[in-house]
Amino acid sequence: MRTINSLLLLLVFASSCAQKNDVAEVLYAFPKSLKEVSGMHLDSNNLLWVVEDSGNKNELYALDSTGKLQKTLRITNATNHDWEDLTYDAAENLYIGDFGNNGNERQNLKILKIDKQALQNAAETTAEEIAFYYPEQEAFPPKKSEFLYDAEAFFVLGDSFYIFTKNRSKGFDGSALVYRVPNQPGRHAATLIGTFKTCGVYSQCAITSAAISPDLKTIAVLTQGKVWLIENFDAKNILSGKVSSFNLNHLTQKESILFQDNQTLLLSDEAKKKQGGQVYRIDLKDLKSKS
Repeated sequence: MRTINSLLLLLVFASSCAQKNDVAEVLYAFPKSLKEVSGMHLDSNNLLWVVEDSGNKNELYALDSTGKLQKTLRITNATNHDWEDLTYDAAENLYIGDFGNNGNERQNLKILKIDKQALQNAAETTAEEIAFYYPEQEAFPPKKSEFLYDAEAFFVLGDSFYIFTKNRSKGFDGSALVYRVPNQPGRHAATLIGTFKTCGVYSQCAITSAAISPDLKTIAVLTQGKVWLIENFDAKNILSGKVSSFNLNHLTQKESILFQDNQTLLLSDEAKKKQGGQVYRIDLKDLKSKS
């Protein structure tokens, strides 16, 4: 009997700890057809637009607030080489980051612009292309110790995109390069503005998505195990702000993050081994108090 009581007390304690450490509320699961969601955008009609990454169709999908598929938008002049994130501008045009580069060998990196009107009315549309390259990369691929040119994270600020690269280097140390690319047609040399450092554990701290709050005062950077916030930054130097990291206490293949409002984050993970494939909501106050 004493053993049973001890086990019950242990279960109650474990349950209370799990509740205390749980910073994310599950909103809903993605449709089973969407197993590899890599980017999300919540529009002004409360539709969640998502894309999947390499090997999937050149399509955008809009989900309602319960996770049901409402629209499919096919991009007729683009191939899904490796679509890795979504962002938007002040006019609510949508941008697809086709810059996934696991092998660090691509020379056709691009961002695809989708006009707002197409999101509202069309079943298919064409995209405007903004191509770019990293001037610091001289070999395709470079040495494995210099696999710094994959990317899964970006956002728009002013007239530019800001891209956080995903470090896949041998001897991972959490360093990510941060580049600026002008938001205009053409092929551009990305401007290196600095390095963002996470932690030295790849499985927890390789960057998979980024977003900026509607009031343009907070940047969120997502990894599989953490959220990093950059606050009180100068718009001319986004790396000048205060940087804080917060544990999610939930290690899955997290791939996308966005701001629902200035104080609330939505994030998602891929479906893998009967885990993930869900959309989560996090209040920044809870994130800061429970992490």
